[in-house]
Amino acid sequence: MNEIIKKIEAEQCKENPPVFHTGDTVKVYGKVKEGNRERIQVFEGTVLKIQNGGNRTTFTVRKTSNGIGVEKTWPLHSPNVEKVEVIRRGKVRRAKLNYLRNRVGKKAKVKELVK
Repeated sequence: MNEIIKKIEAEQCKENPPVFHTGDTVKVYGKVKEGNRERIQVFEGTVLKIQNGGNRTTFTVRKTSNGIGVEKTWPLHSPNVEKVEVIRRGKVRRAKLNYLRNRVGKKAKVKELVK
């Protein structure tokens, strides 16, 4: 890749990106703009996947809201993502947890990683 593009992408990345892995339960503090006001909305769920790509890195979080599965994909280095807080670590053996989409209730849980 061109050195100029690498330099521009490096400037757009956050200094200290949050450290979390697939299977972790996280709280994502995202900025929401309503009219001329801005507020922070919390989205809590399990990280299904992380797609790395420099400053285009995204992660998908899934939660159940009123019995319906809701997934949201966030850009990691976006200024709209205030912070990502890890609630608990998950013990998983794969990088993408797409199989959780077909599961409901206790089967959709991820075991906690105990150290």
